Amino acid sequence: MKRSWLIAYVVAVMTPALLLTLAPVYSQDKPPQREPDVIYVPTPYEVVEKMFELADPRPGEVHYDLGCGDGRIPCMSAKKFGIRAFGFDINPVRVRESLENVKKFNVEHLVTIKEQDIFQLDLSKADVITLYLLPRLNVKLIPQLDKLKPGCRIVSHDFNMEGVRPKREMSFRPSTGESVRDHRIYLWVTPLEKERPNG
Repeated sequence: MKRSWLIAYVVAVMTPALLLTLAPVYSQDKPPQREPDVIYVPTPYEVVEKMFELADPRPGEVHYDLGCGDGRIPCMSAKKFGIRAFGFDINPVRVRESLENVKKFNVEHLVTIKEQDIFQLDLSKADVITLYLLPRLNVKLIPQLDKLKPGCRIVSHDFNMEGVRPKREMSFRPSTGESVRDHRIYLWVTPLEKERPNG
């Protein structure tokens, strides 16, 4: 009887201490699967709107945002065009911010956010793909983009894709905000039009 009482006492004393020890682990963001390829810089909302002007999303289509940051781009495609949108980011902090924005904009029924490495994704279901990556990362995506169905529109903020000729490109300067500068926007349509090497 004394032994049972002693065990119960130890459990009662140790359990709160154990919970206090574990609590910080669950309250913090877990580390990324690997180091992110870029430092997150949000695309201004006015630039996002111009990106969608080039992408021309249509009812029933699917939008993939690769490196979704705070989720503003998939949230806008769902809110403005009513299409299914998927945001992918390798950084759990960005994923958490995206999920908060999905809830804020009330688009949970249309937007899915996933913590995934974009270079491991199957992009075959996408009709529209948006990017804000470095040039070398755009090039790294080419083998995946080559597998897309015909007519998929790929739009990149600021950075070109070496070796692939864009269908359209434009410059745009937002009228307000912290990023009042010329922003370059590129559009490609699959199948990608490869540039011939010089010589």
